This record gives sequence, structure tokens and C-alpha cells, in this order.
Amino acid sequence: MTRERTRPDTSSKPGYITVEGYRRFEEEADRLWNVDRPKMAKAVQVAAAEGDRSENAEYQYSKQRLAAIDRRLRFLGQRLKVLTIVDEKPPDDGRVYFGSWVTIEDEDGNAKTYRVVGPDEIDGTKKWISMDSPVGKSLMSREVGDEITVRRPKGEATAEIIEVRNTPGDE
Repeated sequence: MTRERTRPDTSSKPGYITVEGYRRFEEEADRLWNVDRPKMAKAVQVAAAEGDRSENAEYQYSKQRLAAIDRRLRFLGQRLKVLTIVDEKPPDDGRVYFGSWVTIEDEDGNAKTYRVVGPDEIDGTKKWISMDSPVGKSLMSREVGDEITVRRPKGEATAEIIEVRNTPGDE
């Protein structure tokens, strides 16, 4: 029986990332390797010394957690090799580029600001959206004043681009 992945393996798929996103990946890998992994390896060692490993829940948990850290380190190592860092600032010509902050206004007059980033660094709390998402695709290469249409499960939505910036604002 083969195990099917719930998500496609994107670890070796090339992609774009901002300097900040790449730095976050490097910091996570450094923390996992230098802090979390040694701590969990020590926990495995301590739990193993307690006796019968087959019935030792702490040992089993520690081994699983260590394996999860190793999987994440492998993933980060593969991603960091294939990602392309986009570090040059796009021109200030009012068009939407990778890394731009875009403010759109919907039909009801509600304004929302998003940053268009690579799929590896999406963040709902910061309103960073993937350039591969439906909204991201509809924004790319558009400019201030353009109207975009996004297909959603509950129907199409239209919005107008009212501002494009290449530097962070007061979000």
C-alpha cells in the first residue's frame, strides 16, 4: 500500500520569495537545528534511560517530535536551495509587482490592503497573499484604477485598485 500525500510536494519546485521571507526561513532552520533539535534529542535520551521504551509515552512522543523537526529541517533545506530571492525594488509606476502593497476597494466601498508575495510566505494576519492565489493572479501587472474580478465559491467579486506601493505603509 502506498501512502498518498495530502498536499503536493513543493519542496523542490522553484519559486520566488522576498528577502524578509528568506530570512525567516533561515532563522527558523537555525532555531530548529541549534535550539529545538538538541533539546528534543536530550529529551529522547532522558526518556530512553527510564526503562522499557515500548510502553514509555514520553519516549514515543519525544521520538515523534524529533522526527517532525528533522522533516521540517529537510523541507527548509530543500526550499532554501531552489527559491529565488527577489530583492530589487520594483519601479514606482503604479503597477502591481511581486512584493507590492496593493489597496483595493470592493463594491461596498470597503478598502483592504494586501502584499503580493510568494506562496511560501503567505500570512493571513499580515494580509500577505500569494501571487498564485486567485486575488494575487488578478492583481499582478494591473495598475491604479484597474478593476479586477475574482471568482469565489459564492460568486464573482469585483474591486478597484486604488493604491499601489513598494514600501510598507501603516497597516
